[in-house]
Amino acid sequence: MQYPMNTMGEQVRAAAAEAHVVANGSDKPTRTLWGDAFKRLRKNRLAMFAIVWILIVVVIAVTADLWVPSVLGDPNASDTATMVMNSRLAPSLQHPFGTDTLGRDVLSRVIYGARISLTVGIVATGISTAIGLVMGALAAYYGGIWDTIIMRLADIFLAFPYTLFVIAMIAVIGNGIQNVFIAIGILGWPSIARVFRSAILSVKESDYVDAARSMGASDARIIARHIFPNSVASIVVYATMNIGGAILTESALSFLGLGVVPPDPSWGTLIQEGQKYLQTEPWLMIMPGIAILTTVLAFTLLGDGLRDALDVKMKDA
Repeated sequence: MQYPMNTMGEQVRAAAAEAHVVANGSDKPTRTLWGDAFKRLRKNRLAMFAIVWILIVVVIAVTADLWVPSVLGDPNASDTATMVMNSRLAPSLQHPFGTDTLGRDVLSRVIYGARISLTVGIVATGISTAIGLVMGALAAYYGGIWDTIIMRLADIFLAFPYTLFVIAMIAVIGNGIQNVFIAIGILGWPSIARVFRSAILSVKESDYVDAARSMGASDARIIARHIFPNSVASIVVYATMNIGGAILTESALSFLGLGVVPPDPSWGTLIQEGQKYLQTEPWLMIMPGIAILTTVLAFTLLGDGLRDALDVKMKDA
């Protein structure tokens, strides 16, 4: 079928105008998963509250050296006179969280303990996520013997109670913050690997992956440029929640004397030190407990909000 010249000309001009509009960015911006997710996340009040609380905790922990020692006192002070005068004081304007048995300000120790807890949560989750991504990608993309070996290895790790497994590993490699990173990070990869494997299996047979493979793209490029960006949403959600889990695990280890070595403050260590005074000076145990509760809850709420925001089924039509 042949079109009249004026009709063909109008079609050409319309196509050129559309290309010009798109090239100059004056057309409606292309919607993306992350852009839509951020819009939905802003509507989730609990998730936004969690973000604000996490930012407050991070800022306070990072800037602690600038104001905590002068305002609240040295968290590791061991002056005998101070210990006698200020031992186990109740919360007041001068000491909002009270003082411990050595006269040290509990709020000061809680703030410095936040550094350790946040560092453990982020670093340990980073280690487990990196290992899990590699193992999950190998299992899902190559399948066969790789899938069998990696998934059976993950089953072995998951067969043991996680906390007991971490305690056993710490008992072998020794106490210390570095060993806590290693233990939590190494033992946390199986769940990440399983989640990433499932995400990859759902997209690896897509047309755009087949097209990239037919054009000669290497396996590494296909995974990095095509599969990973379309599978990472579930990992972001899981890793966010894992940070809260790592904080809880570190607190449990420190409570048992297997984590941070005193006198460095840790939320778990503070609870362990205050448990014997629960009936007479409850703030020694309650205050660090509230810090753990609110921070872990914030990461959980943020992860829950990210899960809803990144769900493509909720994307506006």
